[in-house]
Amino acid sequence: MKNEQQGMQMFWLVAGLAGGLCIASLWPGEPAQAVATDRSSKFALATSEVSFAGTSEAVFALDFLTGRLTGGILNNRSGKFTHAYYRNVAADFQLDPKIDPTYAIVTGRCQLPGARGVTPAQGVVYVAELTSGKVAAYVFPYKESNRPLPPAEMTPTDFFTFREAVN
Repeated sequence: MKNEQQGMQMFWLVAGLAGGLCIASLWPGEPAQAVATDRSSKFALATSEVSFAGTSEAVFALDFLTGRLTGGILNNRSGKFTHAYYRNVAADFQLDPKIDPTYAIVTGRCQLPGARGVTPAQGVVYVAELTSGKVAAYVFPYKESNRPLPPAEMTPTDFFTFREAVN
């Protein structure tokens, strides 16, 4: 009786494992998507998706001392940076030159429509500044290219206020 009961437990254990493996093999998989952000006291780096095809990603550096946001896309075929981006975020936030700004940067995904023949990348760069109390969303153009393209200025698409400005 005890052996028969153990045999049934083993049967259900094996049947459960086999059923789980069958379901897992048929279940559609979704690739993991990740971005990276790192910072020091004087600058921050963030990566962003470029296209939903996942062929490459962009990397952006925000210099806290100058308020300059620069970036590039490493081409996955040539191994060279083929796209370059820039923006003076300090001017966008209308910062007082006497005050030291405090920035934060992250990236996200957004499929915005193109305008005037320019197709935006699928990534968005969000920059927050503490003394102004604002967050800006920046988009950047993307076009497949194996050759280096001229540097393009990033465009702020919108701002929102998360706190009162510090005077």
